[in-house]
Amino acid sequence: MMKKTLAIAAIVALMSAPLYAANTNTAGGFSGPGSTQTQTGGFSGPNSSAMTVERAKTMSDDTWVTLRGTLVERISHDQYLFKDASGTINVEISSKRWNGVTITPQDLVEIQGKVDKDWNSVEIDVKQINKVTK
Repeated sequence: MMKKTLAIAAIVALMSAPLYAANTNTAGGFSGPGSTQTQTGGFSGPNSSAMTVERAKTMSDDTWVTLRGTLVERISHDQYLFKDASGTINVEISSKRWNGVTITPQDLVEIQGKVDKDWNSVEIDVKQINKVTK
């Protein structure tokens, strides 16, 4: 009986861990034009495979890209304008991707995601965002 009770308790603990983690995650997000959020925390580091916005716009749908630049402004709930030396592109960043990182238009960031091509538009569906130290 004691072994069954311990086994059930262990199963319940393992199943509730993801729920606890989801509730303790720091929001993170964009802090600049169009934003009403204030967040803190996150990872910052370089990636050597960055490309330009101009080149990303020519890539095929669902191609993975890494871009370095700045988030200029928030356009809507999860849409932002990203800019590098070659141009601008809309990026989609869902709230779960911020991981506690606070970004301002003055911060250099690195985004990794997939090219999302529609009939007449191209944007990047961001899967990871990091603040880069200059």
